[in-house]
Amino acid sequence: MGRLVQRVKATKIDIAGARRVVREEALAVEEPLEIRLGHESFSVTMRTPGDDFDLVAGFLLSEGIIFEPEQLISLRFCAGEDENGRQTFNVVEAQLRPDVAMPLAAAQRHVTTSSACGICGTASIDAVQKSAHFDMAAPVDEPLIGAAVLAVLPDTLREQQKLFEKTGGVHAAGLFAPDGELLILREDVGRHNAVDKVLGSAFREKQLPLSGAVLQVSGRASFELVQKAAMAGVPMLAAVSAPSSLAVELANTAGVTLVGFSRGNTMNVYTHLGRVG
Repeated sequence: MGRLVQRVKATKIDIAGARRVVREEALAVEEPLEIRLGHESFSVTMRTPGDDFDLVAGFLLSEGIIFEPEQLISLRFCAGEDENGRQTFNVVEAQLRPDVAMPLAAAQRHVTTSSACGICGTASIDAVQKSAHFDMAAPVDEPLIGAAVLAVLPDTLREQQKLFEKTGGVHAAGLFAPDGELLILREDVGRHNAVDKVLGSAFREKQLPLSGAVLQVSGRASFELVQKAAMAGVPMLAAVSAPSSLAVELANTAGVTLVGFSRGNTMNVYTHLGRVG
């Protein structure tokens, strides 16, 4: 696994104190990860190294390519070295079961993504709105989690963010049980990567569909994150910041309870309120 933190020099300017101090700062590492299907390049994403197999599995799940662990035969790092001859671990090859329909190559799909955007390169919105393989099993009119429990999930997530504690520069996603127990947590410079890592971990452990879980994220709730939740059968997505209008539309259609501005003792529930007790 590559480095998670890189130390760089920065000049801190204190206007009130009329001082300028040069010191070292810890930054979260951001490196490209190439995903190959067989021997063909499929996608490149910018991510924080670590949990890369979970990231690839979650990405393929979110793209609608796989939905059963048996469809993913193997994951392996391909050889690659930096200018100093060190293994980069920046290429992962996924071997899919022969009957899995192969998607278009990356050159045709334009799916190079940044840490800020998960689906920016997708050719059209129609290609993004894929049909989920899992029905939304949790009833929309029955409480899944109490509001008081839901309200403390952001704090629980924050307390466990070790990389954020060092750098202050990464997003986090956490999968929670209805009683507030943190089941899986992942951090990454990209919020969509953090979610893919969480869902990929659950996928590889054969835990899908995640019909009894809540997905809590540290940033805003975009369309792509709602899509990822729906593809994994997650009935509730909660965010500390705002959702987009398209995220609300998709959540309503897909049967996902979408919660935004979850801070302290308040939150906004935009869709399917019945799951919040």
